[in-house]
Amino acid sequence: MLIDFVPTVGGVSLAEAPAFQKAAGGAPANVAVGIARLGGSSAFVGKVGADEFGYMLADILKRNNVDTSGIKFDHNARTALAFVTLRADGEREFLFFRNPSADMLLQESELATDLIKKAKIFHYGSISLIHEPCKSAHLAAMKIAKDSGCILSYDPNLRLALWPSAEAARNGIKSVWDQADVIKISEDEITFLTGGDDPYDDDVVLKKLFHHNLKLLIVTEGSGGCRYYTQEFKGRVAGVKVNAVDTTGAGDAFVSGIIYNLASDQSIFQNEERLRKALYFANVCGAITVTQRGAIPALPTKEAVLQFAET
Repeated sequence: MLIDFVPTVGGVSLAEAPAFQKAAGGAPANVAVGIARLGGSSAFVGKVGADEFGYMLADILKRNNVDTSGIKFDHNARTALAFVTLRADGEREFLFFRNPSADMLLQESELATDLIKKAKIFHYGSISLIHEPCKSAHLAAMKIAKDSGCILSYDPNLRLALWPSAEAARNGIKSVWDQADVIKISEDEITFLTGGDDPYDDDVVLKKLFHHNLKLLIVTEGSGGCRYYTQEFKGRVAGVKVNAVDTTGAGDAFVSGIIYNLASDQSIFQNEERLRKALYFANVCGAITVTQRGAIPALPTKEAVLQFAET
């Protein structure tokens, strides 16, 4: 969980931006809010600085009905900051201030173990695997979740600029690959993880990325929708057409939608019709999110999703 600084005007590089606006960011935090907004029950585990930004982030989660009892505040490190822009050429540019930031300093001893044990689903990214002591805390949390019968949900959310090298990113992301029950990846991440293979080739996905413990692998294609692969079937759910204003948080909204459905109905791993409905619901969550600026403010309610699905 961190603060994103976004230019007040679109289509400029960070250097060209006249001013920046602050927003709550961080994929797992977005997902936690997304689930709560849909009417689900979510909690966040992590660390921020004992500073104005850290308190602001915890407060935003609390106001959005996310359980914040797993948040720790560090008095010796600041809350992470990221300057993010979508340039005119469509490329995203990131500049991170984390040297080290509080999130990187979460200790295993600080984990809210009872909170994790209560969960049906434990969702995580890969950024918490880059640095110690956070990496050890992350791995310990996964073990607690697995031992408690949680479904492990993984969205690698590649941010190459944060890793020491491309090889370190590839190895780090893959280091926990075989433990996940559900994985969501984008086309770009397939190309990166396979070393340049065609992200649209089912054989590539099944041979190189699917594993025997996996119950569901989802490949998101932005406005094009998503593909799904399970032990028994595979297919595609078309995207939803909207006028996009800001794509920030679309993937996190999608993840919220699928996790929300999974928490109440695990038969979607075996029932293709139900899975397709859940993925359509998730596609709508992502589509609604891109029609507004910012990630957290744009995440939809369940009513909004159902209303949109009817039109």
